Amino acid sequence: MSQPQPASAPLAPLHAPLEISFDYTRSLGPTLSEFVTALAGRRILGAKASDGRVHAPPFEYDPVTGAPPAELVEVGPAGIIVSWTWTDRPMDGQPLDHPFGWALIRLDGADTALLHAVDAGSAEHMRTGLRVRPRWAAERSRSGITDIACFEPEPPAEPAEPRPPQPPAGPAKPAEPAGPAEPVTMITTPVRLSYDHTVSPGESSYLLALAQGRLIGQRCPACGKVYLPPRGACPVDGVPTQDEVELPDTGIVTTFCVVNVPFTGQRVPTPYVAASVLIDGADIAIQHLILGCPPAEVRMGMRVRAVWKPREEWAIGAHNIDHFEPTGAPDAPYDSFAHHL
Repeated sequence: MSQPQPASAPLAPLHAPLEISFDYTRSLGPTLSEFVTALAGRRILGAKASDGRVHAPPFEYDPVTGAPPAELVEVGPAGIIVSWTWTDRPMDGQPLDHPFGWALIRLDGADTALLHAVDAGSAEHMRTGLRVRPRWAAERSRSGITDIACFEPEPPAEPAEPRPPQPPAGPAKPAEPAGPAEPVTMITTPVRLSYDHTVSPGESSYLLALAQGRLIGQRCPACGKVYLPPRGACPVDGVPTQDEVELPDTGIVTTFCVVNVPFTGQRVPTPYVAASVLIDGADIAIQHLILGCPPAEVRMGMRVRAVWKPREEWAIGAHNIDHFEPTGAPDAPYDSFAHHL
């Protein structure tokens, strides 16, 4: 029979799935702009280096001289696999939703290799030296390398059959434009990271206390600093911070910024104030919203109090505090919080 666990036994750390996502937008510059514009036109360019080698994708600065490429040349589009690995369980957001290979591919006419997905059907069909060709995306998204959906094995060449004499050809048809009329100068790439986040035992106590409408910090036994949220160890003395300290939900604004620029997923209309709030009795400020007054009235030293969400909306998390608002009490003198900035 198992022994009962003492009441003082540490709690199992909390964990939860989290996702971080944002759109990364960058300007391309002259070299990558020409490379991405060519991809939108279903062409692949490489850069000729000072030593005569052709780099694909093209470099922005010569690895030998540091100068921009003097010439971009068309390569491929087919090539050979230099090295590869196999992905049995593709992750969300990867190029293909079924098993595929990642490969370094040296395109015809290039001396370096580029990384891309290869849809070979199975790992048995992948090999070093395999000739592959690009499978272009169904729509030209002008988004860069994703205009190539993936690479696929190049079918073996069939022997040419003799053809009977042909009559003279008529006037040649004009060629279709090789690429878009306008160059691609900016691309936006969605970035997403999904993971399971596990917090420390001290943070678990802090989050469980928030579910009860309480703020819990931990004190360093050496220097006496109180950390909120708890860190498990004092970064100054390197000793465990095991003594829990219950703190009030009042504090002062130490520093702040006024947010005027809207963004995707925004909950509060602009302008609003994001501030560092030093909870009374703590030595580290937390980040939160300041509402309940015009942004122009927020100031350093202003005393604030937490505004909790309705109890029926409480969960295990810092979002139980909806925001902070002014208490109306006199401002704290600067010297009282100057060393907490």
